Amino acid sequence: MASVARVTTLSVSSDTSFEDAIAAGVARANKTLRGVTGAWVKEQKVEVSGGAIVSWRVVLEVTFVLDD
Repeated sequence: MASVARVTTLSVSSDTSFEDAIAAGVARANKTLRGVTGAWVKEQKVEVSGGAIVSWRVVLEVTFVLDD
């Protein structure tokens, strides 16, 4: 039997790092989606204020397998 997967897009920000934003996005996806199998970092951005980075943002494409 074939599996069917779906992809959803999440935008996540962190005050710490890109890695923290990715981990928060995957954790959040796992709270509401069953069968999460992976995530692709589609985009990375930083917000700058006064010459310093104040926020890291990622856009994730999260893949999950649909229930039979």
